[in-house]
Amino acid sequence: MTINAIKDLLGAEVLCGSESLSKDVHSACGSDMMSDVLAYVKDQAVLLTGLVNAQVIRTAEMMDMLCVVFVRSKQPSKDMLELAEECGIAVMTTPMRMYDACGILYSNGLTGNGNPNG
Repeated sequence: MTINAIKDLLGAEVLCGSESLSKDVHSACGSDMMSDVLAYVKDQAVLLTGLVNAQVIRTAEMMDMLCVVFVRSKQPSKDMLELAEECGIAVMTTPMRMYDACGILYSNGLTGNGNPNG
């Protein structure tokens, strides 16, 4: 699935990283606890979260994620967007709740474990 397809499925607005929309991703995770992302997430390309602070971008960078989607219309700061641009991470926001957004992505073939076959 491309990042652009994620944008379309979630009705998301791209805040930075539009040059990455054609990149393919095969897995995602949803969490507001960055410690859990660091401890348990492996090979995830997309992070969905409602937490809005620079730690989200830093965590995504450390985990080599390609995209961060902020749920519930959360808006990252200008500094966060600048950091994401520097790291090559696409950032989007969607009005959807995390549960719904994750369910839509999963039902459209984006897995949660890095295995494209589920």
